[in-house]
Amino acid sequence: MRITASTVSLTVEDIAASRDFFTEHLGYREQAAAEGFVSLTRDDAAVDIVLLRRGIDVLPPDQRDRHAGGLILAFTLTGLDAEEKRLRSEGVDITMPLREEPWGERLFQVTDPNGVVVQFVEWITPDHS
Repeated sequence: MRITASTVSLTVEDIAASRDFFTEHLGYREQAAAEGFVSLTRDDAAVDIVLLRRGIDVLPPDQRDRHAGGLILAFTLTGLDAEEKRLRSEGVDITMPLREEPWGERLFQVTDPNGVVVQFVEWITPDHS
C-alpha cells in the first residue's frame, strides 16, 4: 500500500460555518462542494478535510446523526507563538491557552463554530536539568 493523501471526514450541523472557519483562519481552500458536502485542501502536508452535513443520506444510516465530537484535529507546525498571536488577533477564541508539557510538546487549541477542536503543536527538546 502507498498512501498518497490523507483526509478526515467530519459530520457537522453547519458546513458553511466550518468551511468559513477553516478557509478564513487556517488557510484551507474549497476544492469541491455539493448539497451537504464540502471538500477542503491546502498546499502543504495538512490533512484534507471533508465536511458532511449531519443527516446527509450519503452516510450509512447508523452514521447520519453522529457529530464530530470527541475528535481533536491536530496540526504540527513551527512558529507556534506567532500562530497563536495571529489567530487571537483575528478574533478566534483560544479555547485552550498556550502551554508546555514536560515531554516537550507546546500546544494550544481553538474550536470551530460546530465544536470541532483544532490543536496546534510545536515540539521542543525538553529541559531535563
